[in-house]
Amino acid sequence: MVKFLTVLLMTIGGYLIGFIAGLGLVELLSMNTHDRSQEMGMTAFFFTGPIGAVVGLVWGIIRARR
Repeated sequence: MVKFLTVLLMTIGGYLIGFIAGLGLVELLSMNTHDRSQEMGMTAFFFTGPIGAVVGLVWGIIRARR
């Protein structure tokens, strides 16, 4: 059960870090001026957040195996 919670928390943490990174990347790199807030939300929620979750999942599995 402890291993499961470790993996779950690492996955959620990875998603949150990816989400925040996506917001920052769009804010810094996007030249879109029409609907930047929508672009930020969609990129963070559907692209960088899930990538962060997968990285967190893998990291959590590796950490839990020790």
